[in-house]
Amino acid sequence: MEQLQFQVPSRAQSQRRDAVLVGVVGSGNCEVLLETASSDAVCLATVHTAAHGFSDIWRRVIEDFATRCNAGGLRVEINDVGATPAVVTLRLYQAIEAWESGYA
Repeated sequence: MEQLQFQVPSRAQSQRRDAVLVGVVGSGNCEVLLETASSDAVCLATVHTAAHGFSDIWRRVIEDFATRCNAGGLRVEINDVGATPAVVTLRLYQAIEAWESGYA
């Protein structure tokens, strides 16, 4: 299992709430957990994946998410089981929507 960590700038998330968990740990999918972090200026992301050698792609997916969403002050944890970048992006947007709307 490879563990990747990223710290990327992002606009501050104004919502403070309990953790949000979306997705499933299953083949071709991933699970995304959002929690409050300490810094409002960055998004902290940790990826656990069995697919080695894809750190550049993971970085780009996380940076795109942090650029498009207010993810500053959030900690993102991803448990990956071979999800494509499109599936990861879908799960990240699903998680931020649940976070901002209050539905988990």
